[in-house]
Amino acid sequence: MSTDNVEILRRGYEAFAARGVDGFLEYIHPEFELVTPPGLALEPQTYRGHEGVRRYFESFYEAVDEIRVEPDEFIPVGEKVIVPFRLTTRGRTSGIEASMRAVQVCQIRDGKAIRFDIYPNLEEARAAAEAAA
Repeated sequence: MSTDNVEILRRGYEAFAARGVDGFLEYIHPEFELVTPPGLALEPQTYRGHEGVRRYFESFYEAVDEIRVEPDEFIPVGEKVIVPFRLTTRGRTSGIEASMRAVQVCQIRDGKAIRFDIYPNLEEARAAAEAAA
């Protein structure tokens, strides 16, 4: 099952790169939850469902005109998948690019992403994924 989950996530990231949020939503479960923690988000909060995903990305587009999410690898841990990634944005008026690295622990249900938790590094993400496995 974890190799299936890896492939689902890989296709979801590819869909986001090719078609943006609308493409990505094809891979998002209606009960999806994304948690952005303090230290990795200007306004930490939890985003739920398709509307939450849209709201999350809209918060970026208020200040930037381009968002790229580039996964480094997909690491299966039980039924979860750890995804170290780079988020790169380009300022709407300045044109300046900024990027940050973080790690997602992803859960899949019914062939779609149901939850993403974000961590500052691979060690913390792996510990969380293994503790819940």
